[in-house]
Amino acid sequence: MNLSPWMLEFINNYGTIALFITSFIAATIVPASSAAILVAALAVGAHPVSSLIACSIGNSLGCAANYWLGYLIGKPLIPKLKKSKSGRKAIEYSQKYGAWSLLISWTPFLGDPLTIAAGIFRINFLQFSIIVYSLRIVGYLIIAAYFMRA
Repeated sequence: MNLSPWMLEFINNYGTIALFITSFIAATIVPASSAAILVAALAVGAHPVSSLIACSIGNSLGCAANYWLGYLIGKPLIPKLKKSKSGRKAIEYSQKYGAWSLLISWTPFLGDPLTIAAGIFRINFLQFSIIVYSLRIVGYLIIAAYFMRA
């Protein structure tokens, strides 16, 4: 697990609210894995259900923030996205597949740029929400279920 020491300390000290905040941040501005954040919390004994809920809500809201950032700023963000390989792929997939491109929005590196591109290219927000949030929540359910079983 490759989480920043401040993030681990924050989660350890503030529990569920920290999971919510770090999961939100992981979907937006800080290159961190929200799945790794959840695993780290569960590995140190956090309650699986409340951790699942906190990460799901925080990360989903972070994805929504990305969408609305792309929606509000729009096409001027395209050159910024094109600076990275994952950003270029996100633009390509969003233009080629539309809302269907969001089926891979759960993947590391490509997921966040895809959520921004969805806003830029005006993918329907209801479709965006159903696809993106469902995939995030299912991923967290799998992780939490593993820890509840163990």
